[in-house]
Amino acid sequence: MITEKTETTSLNSLQISLLRLFDQKLDKTYTLELRQIMMDFFDQKLQAELNEVTTQKGYTDDDYRKMLHDDTFAIE
Repeated sequence: MITEKTETTSLNSLQISLLRLFDQKLDKTYTLELRQIMMDFFDQKLQAELNEVTTQKGYTDDDYRKMLHDDTFAIE
């Protein structure tokens, strides 16, 4: 007898709402617009967090260049 192991995951209310939204058979254009809106939203959040960390650490553009090109750059 073969039994299939299923894993359940609980979705939060936002995830359920998004699934219901995308289940509405939206036009491809609307779907792409919604995806772009979500990507823009998360990009803004990520940029804000990056700016906060950069300010806290005191990193400069020159520091980032050194991180990219110098394996010995010391991160404190």
